[in-house]
Amino acid sequence: MAVSTINKNDIKVALVDDHILIRNSLSKLVASFPNCSVLFEADNGRHCIDFLDKHLLPDVLLLDISMPVMDGFETAVYVSKHFPLVRILTLTMLTDERSIVKMFRNGARGYLSKNVSPQELQVAIKTMAEKNMYMPDEVSSKLVSGLQHDLSEVVPVSSLSDKEKEFLALIPTDFNYVEIAKKMSVSPRTVDDYRERLFKKLQVNSRMGLAIYAIRNDLF
Repeated sequence: MAVSTINKNDIKVALVDDHILIRNSLSKLVASFPNCSVLFEADNGRHCIDFLDKHLLPDVLLLDISMPVMDGFETAVYVSKHFPLVRILTLTMLTDERSIVKMFRNGARGYLSKNVSPQELQVAIKTMAEKNMYMPDEVSSKLVSGLQHDLSEVVPVSSLSDKEKEFLALIPTDFNYVEIAKKMSVSPRTVDDYRERLFKKLQVNSRMGLAIYAIRNDLF
């Protein structure tokens, strides 16, 4: 693991991958991109969180899934809950529908195969930093297909209150939670209560997970 010197105006990137050769090669590649700096490298999710707890917060976190100690699924849940401003870009060899759906449910905002070209990786990092999300066509189609055939337990829309459905309909938008509260004519505290209650009810861990449920059930 290593922490690098960064330039103030660069996109700060962190790398989490247990294969040291891959991680070191990625670090050199990312550092060669214009306006990008590598903030730190970690070999599993637990080590990544140790860095984040020291207030070393990247703009984009390149996160592998298959790792010892704490894998990418667990790491995405923790990071999205405790460090919501960190944008998670999954970079993995796992490109099956289930893995894609699970990572987005757990808080990832982008997904790439490790077979991606350096050019697309550069575009993905820049897009994540500017627009908060990056999803190539192949991933988009698998996400949609995976949602249609999602094998996880489905919570029926009929079990939700009208206010919960109204809240979910606003989740896939660009509105922040304060703006959602204004749209719903309720307090931000009430919106926080809706969010936490739906996290438990729908068994998701992030706003992305709520958005996927809303889209999948035609609430958006």
